[in-house]
Amino acid sequence: MRTTKYRYWVIFMVLLIMTINYIDRGALAYAQQDIIEEFGFTPAQWGSIQGFFGYGYIFGGLFGGVLADKKGPRFVWLTFVTIWSIFVALTAYAGNLGIAIFGGSAMAGFFVVRALFGFAEGPSFVSMSRTLANWVAPKERTFTASITLIGTPLGSVITAPIAVFLISMFNWKISFLMLGFLGLIWVLVFSRIFTNLPEENPRVSKEELAEIRQGETSKVVATAQEAKNFHWYDFFKNSSYLFNTVGFFAISYIIFMLLTWTPKYLQDVYGMSLKSLWYLGMIPWLGPIFSTPFGGKIADLIFKKTKNLRIARNSVAMASLLLSGVCFILIPTVNSMTGALTFMALGNTAALASNSIYWSNLIDIDPTRTGAFGGIMHFLGQTAAMLAPTITGIMVTNYGYNAGFVLAGTICLIGVICAFFVKFKKEEIDVSV
Repeated sequence: MRTTKYRYWVIFMVLLIMTINYIDRGALAYAQQDIIEEFGFTPAQWGSIQGFFGYGYIFGGLFGGVLADKKGPRFVWLTFVTIWSIFVALTAYAGNLGIAIFGGSAMAGFFVVRALFGFAEGPSFVSMSRTLANWVAPKERTFTASITLIGTPLGSVITAPIAVFLISMFNWKISFLMLGFLGLIWVLVFSRIFTNLPEENPRVSKEELAEIRQGETSKVVATAQEAKNFHWYDFFKNSSYLFNTVGFFAISYIIFMLLTWTPKYLQDVYGMSLKSLWYLGMIPWLGPIFSTPFGGKIADLIFKKTKNLRIARNSVAMASLLLSGVCFILIPTVNSMTGALTFMALGNTAALASNSIYWSNLIDIDPTRTGAFGGIMHFLGQTAAMLAPTITGIMVTNYGYNAGFVLAGTICLIGVICAFFVKFKKEEIDVSV
């Protein structure tokens, strides 16, 4: 008997890979002590190594966005998850490869492996956005996007116990080999259940398809003529895309700063051991598991009441960025680990409440360009993946950790201003050159 809720199985599988996504990228932070001891890296060099991921990540999102529109999200998911799983496994040998191949430089080895790993992970969010545009009804999009985006905090939460357990039980190299194998298992399962459109899937009933397409006022796939007239630079003619991207950059900066530097911060400033990090590393990410879907749900409820997307989306984005910015700026005023972790947790919880907003905005401005324009937003916003770890490393070396927190908070406050100017109605959007 055919299920009438098959789309929820697809959404679950997307949530699962988004969770694996963040486990794979966050595990390196918990191996930092062993890697630094093995290769003799300085704090600034370690910050650069954490940032190498971002160099490939931004280009992967740009490339993957175009592919998601042209070849469909199925091709992108299966191809790039396979590639990133291979490179997360190769992280175990990155330093040794650098020494053997790149003139004795372990740094060069980490750059190549982590950048290629980042490139392969790059299309994940734009593929998610393209998948939701194809498979989810307009009335469910913001909340559904927030559900799949739970993978960000959920993956970050369970990275701590998983990474600490694997490193303590085996060693850091075996840990990365096992993580790579996990991604390949997901590819095998997903290849058997997913199609680009629900219309192509025999498991989707006519009743469910009607639910998915209910309220669809615009096409989710461009016609041949529309695709021919598409120009990537149209993104920069629309101010709403640009302001939306600034907000996305702000929360991305918070995510990557915490993801890459929290373990070392706790070890350097408060002398915590690796074994204690399995629960301490979870604290900043517990709240976002709930705030990520909550923020999307609140935006949907406001929209139902006001019938105004600008009020619904922008109010949630502005409130979340404001609270997050204030929390991070206040971290230097406390002198205890409890106080610092409290503000980190509150700030991260607030920031990720708006995570789904930026991706939902892309769909509602123009659903036919979700993949390509999502790739451009991803490219610009995810420069945070390289900037946050690298700049934090420089800050720590020259000014201390507090300077890094204040900078992160200031970026969020800039995002508050930009979020106000995001518009949706055609007559409100600036398309002038």
